[in-house]
Amino acid sequence: MINDYEATKPITQDATFASDTTKLSNDEVISTLNSLIETCKDGQDGFKTAAEGVERSDLKTLFYEFGQQRSQFAGELQTLVQTLGGDPESSGTVAASLHRGWINIKSVVTGKDEGSILNECERGEDVAKNAYKEALDQFLPAHVLDTVQTQYTSVQAAHDRIKSLRDTTNREKTSSATTGY
Repeated sequence: MINDYEATKPITQDATFASDTTKLSNDEVISTLNSLIETCKDGQDGFKTAAEGVERSDLKTLFYEFGQQRSQFAGELQTLVQTLGGDPESSGTVAASLHRGWINIKSVVTGKDEGSILNECERGEDVAKNAYKEALDQFLPAHVLDTVQTQYTSVQAAHDRIKSLRDTTNREKTSSATTGY
């Protein structure tokens, strides 16, 4: 309910949600999107490596699907960068992948231990979730924000699925270790 004072008070810039000074520049939006592209490309490569390292067909299929999803996400983000007049990233980087959580997947895959592979996939997804959260904390243009939010929801769902599979695999390992079967 508006009181008499509020009704007569002029609307000022302070009454708006965000001033122009909080919005990202076009170059900053492009940089944010390129960072997400690298994250998606690293995830794509990580999931492909994980799929090659497991023997269970359901995990192979799931990892290939998540890898394909990340490829699609990268393509969507690259299109956004182009519409903003920028040059989109086309691959992840080896040095940056260390920080995005996928660097250990290759060493773990050689042992073909599903629990360890799922651990590494979840770790990579933790980093992806954080990258998307950071992007969502910025003042992105509405059309960019919609895409990033939709992708974040899918990344969160993938993370939760991998975490659940990892927890189940670890419980089964512990159960068989204690029963001897």
